[in-house]
Amino acid sequence: MGPRPRRRAPLAPAPHPARPAFRRRRIAAVGALVFAASIALTGCFGPGPDQAKGGEGDFADDGCTHIAVATSSEKVNMLDALAAAFKDSPEAKALDTCATVRPVNVSSGDATRFLTAGGDWPNENRELWPTLWSPASTVWTERVAAAASPSLVGEPRSFTRTPVVFGMPEPMARALGWPGKPISITDLKGLCSDPDGWGSVGKSVWGSFKISKTNPNTSTTGLSAILMQSYEAAGKTEGLTAADVAAAEDFSRVFEECVIHYGDTTGKVLTTLYHETQNGASGSGYVSAVALEETSLLNYNQGNPDSHTVQPGEKLTPPKQKLVAVYPEGGSMWSDNPVTVLGADWVTPVQRDAGQAFAAFLQTEAAQRILPEYGFRPLDETVPLGKLFTEEYGVDPAKPVVTLPRPEVDVVSAAIDQWTQIRKPSSVLELIDISGSMDEAIGDGRSKLDGAIEGAQATLSHFRTTDQVGVWAFTTGLDSEAGHNIALLRPVQPLGADRESLGSSLDDLRFSDRQGTPLYDAIAAAYDEMRARAEPGRINAIVVLSDGQDTDSSMSLDSLVAKIGTAKREGGDAAPVRIFPIAYGDGADTSVLQRIAEATGGQWFDASDPAKIDLVFASVINNF
Repeated sequence: MGPRPRRRAPLAPAPHPARPAFRRRRIAAVGALVFAASIALTGCFGPGPDQAKGGEGDFADDGCTHIAVATSSEKVNMLDALAAAFKDSPEAKALDTCATVRPVNVSSGDATRFLTAGGDWPNENRELWPTLWSPASTVWTERVAAAASPSLVGEPRSFTRTPVVFGMPEPMARALGWPGKPISITDLKGLCSDPDGWGSVGKSVWGSFKISKTNPNTSTTGLSAILMQSYEAAGKTEGLTAADVAAAEDFSRVFEECVIHYGDTTGKVLTTLYHETQNGASGSGYVSAVALEETSLLNYNQGNPDSHTVQPGEKLTPPKQKLVAVYPEGGSMWSDNPVTVLGADWVTPVQRDAGQAFAAFLQTEAAQRILPEYGFRPLDETVPLGKLFTEEYGVDPAKPVVTLPRPEVDVVSAAIDQWTQIRKPSSVLELIDISGSMDEAIGDGRSKLDGAIEGAQATLSHFRTTDQVGVWAFTTGLDSEAGHNIALLRPVQPLGADRESLGSSLDDLRFSDRQGTPLYDAIAAAYDEMRARAEPGRINAIVVLSDGQDTDSSMSLDSLVAKIGTAKREGGDAAPVRIFPIAYGDGADTSVLQRIAEATGGQWFDASDPAKIDLVFASVINNF
């Protein structure tokens, strides 16, 4: 959008309209837990009905009892198929009234925090408040039972499982001796700490060894990975204690140094890897190993890296270079995927009966036979696994040989707390568009700029004092030490005790003069700044808050992409700078922001829905 006449911003943002009571409680709960929130992906392998889109919209008016099941993303499409099969099952026919089951996508960590926070479920559509909960692991139900009430999570019972593995591009796994030689987490740690990286095994062209992991606050895979590290460091295959976790700190810290960035879902990392592979780079410049569930690896090798709901007639294109599952020699944890009827106040007796019937159906042979079609292993070992569980798709049905048991709740808490301290530090420059087009409303009484400011302020509490944080703003008519058309609010330096003062500086942007949008020039200047100061031991990132509509740059989009994509194409960069754009408003040019993100191996986020702005910012933080 073009520049607007020079004018002052209003003295204060427009007041928010009144919200209903349950909405206010939602904001309070999410605000307190925003670090754990995420915008998750949905789906699995086969086609499913339109309702398998992560919980948007209403139930059909079919005269049946409606029950929602909150589930982690990778099970949405499978649960749709199970829900359809349930309709004709003896368990359903024994009910007094018919029942319709529908999955709603909520990450395991988010659901845990929503339940322990108390109050209403954070969805304005009450029909989608869950009767059933199916997180990826019983770890989460145990945390709710310990932090809130055992009665809230009822009696969880596993109905399917999938092991946590390290997915590696096949040539990289073969360089480590796969499939004949066992590969341990210690082997991966050694590649992390060796300054020669892949050169230590004769593959110097691949550069440094890079790992992608998800954030354990929201992701079962991320949580399992840090527990597997502790098991490995302790030399144990059972009986892991909080003392073992503490003793593993140095071991795990080295492992974390290999992390390129953390994600809230493996789907986002796998999507970037997929695009790299399809464009001929084999992903070697992006990541060497991804901690993920076996089912996600099967999705990837099918040509569905983000595990979205595959629609009827949709053709999947397998990656040019498949991932293979490395089952760590010391053992793997399993995501045991329980299901339980919640003891929440909003669950009616009729819904409870229907939920119990569906949970019972999931244990039957008819239900168990559906699971392998979606990349999950059945609990009933007499059920054949089928064609997916073969070397063709990168997995070995005879592995893992060693199963690592789920530790006690206090051990899990100790591991999460430790990760918060040892995770790879961040060096982040937030680049905020303050041009005239950011005055446009996004709803809820806020402008695009209001949303950007409030979101940026929300991120500050999630940085450690040792993390480096800087803030620039851009529009035409400005000059500062940072460059032409840029206002320097804060140089990139350790945050220290500056959270409050930086929050006030961000508020000041509401009173700034706002003119044109030199988006590409500002990103280029920010990229030069971060490249000059990038360190291998940090996650080096730029967060861009804009509607993506450049009007005043001297640089073209093609020139910018060529500039920022150079380091990624070289493949051996030990200190990449990744860009994470956040798109504001319905008119945001998302294609531009997506292209900028992908050029650096970053990700873009959509904040066009004002109700989800806080969640979007949390998702960005989770991806550092």
